[in-house]
Amino acid sequence: MKIRILERAQIIPLPLDETFRFFSDARNLERLTPRFLNFKFLSTPPEVMQTGTIIDYQIRLCGVPVHWCTRIEAVEPPHRFVDVQDKGPYRFWRHTHTFRDAGNGTTEIKDRVEYAMPLGPLGEFAHRLFVARSLQQIFDFRSRELVAIMLADRITQSMP
Repeated sequence: MKIRILERAQIIPLPLDETFRFFSDARNLERLTPRFLNFKFLSTPPEVMQTGTIIDYQIRLCGVPVHWCTRIEAVEPPHRFVDVQDKGPYRFWRHTHTFRDAGNGTTEIKDRVEYAMPLGPLGEFAHRLFVARSLQQIFDFRSRELVAIMLADRITQSMP
């Protein structure tokens, strides 16, 4: 099994506790997923993640609906949580989210995704053809949208 690694880092202009709280609310997963994936929860998402939490949803890959079941493997507030795929399109998927106080009310977010393709050579071909590029697009979308979504939430919460 060939394990691939995708890593990203980003500074968010919000404090560590607020940033971790946003990511700990599974309902925000839909907001951070590009529309082309047609993300849809299959069960009520938890408001706060805990070790063992299951998040059940569906996405569309190349127009085909795919059931994805994520299990929260570890939660260490406000610094880290890890989700793993129990059911989904990959042979293996582990996503580690790390949060660090970057000073002056900002937070550094680091993502490390370890994944392996299914289906042997056919999966490797799909990875070269579109999977690698799709993962980059998904994380690019999240990076672009994240600050706007979080700041909009902050403004909405501060309104009377």
